[in-house]
Amino acid sequence: MTGFLTTILILLLVYYFLKILVKYFAPQLFKYAAKKAENHFKEKFGDFSNKQSTQQQKNGEVIIEDTPKRKVNPSKKVGDYIDFEEIE
Repeated sequence: MTGFLTTILILLLVYYFLKILVKYFAPQLFKYAAKKAENHFKEKFGDFSNKQSTQQQKNGEVIIEDTPKRKVNPSKKVGDYIDFEEIE
């Protein structure tokens, strides 16, 4: 019977110890993960932010960037029409 109570006591102590550790170290772990994700996205998509920062604009100046539009071929057949009939 004392072995059972000792086991329960040890499990409770480990549970509360882990709970305290998580309380103090989880925010630091999340900050670390957020910084790593931020650095990853800056590395992958950094050229977009650099493009914006390199263009110097005067206050009130408007810049229109014209991008070529894709040509859509209206005669291109996209799919087949299937007419379903009810079977009774």
